[in-house]
Amino acid sequence: MNGKTQWIKVAKITDVPASDVQRCQISDKCVALFNIQGAFYATDDICTHAHAHLSDGYIDEDRIECPLHQGIFHIPTGKAIAAPVTKDLKTYRVRIEGSDVLIEVEE
Repeated sequence: MNGKTQWIKVAKITDVPASDVQRCQISDKCVALFNIQGAFYATDDICTHAHAHLSDGYIDEDRIECPLHQGIFHIPTGKAIAAPVTKDLKTYRVRIEGSDVLIEVEE
């Protein structure tokens, strides 16, 4: 990230069950918060191929399948791994403070 960043509380750890995702709105950003067996990850929620919310998609281990055209992304890295997606997702750093989940975003 370039410039100043800030940590924003987006959820409690209990809000996102294991192997699930929650949509989070941070200002004008729509972010997907994933809990992959106790490890939290955050990516842009909008698919890079077509306008679809990945938080409505299907999680298989550490991959998310877009609900619109079934493109697949690797959740921890945001890497596009199956057609028709070719552009990677933006990822965000996640931090746990007590029972709170925070995401680092640009100010």
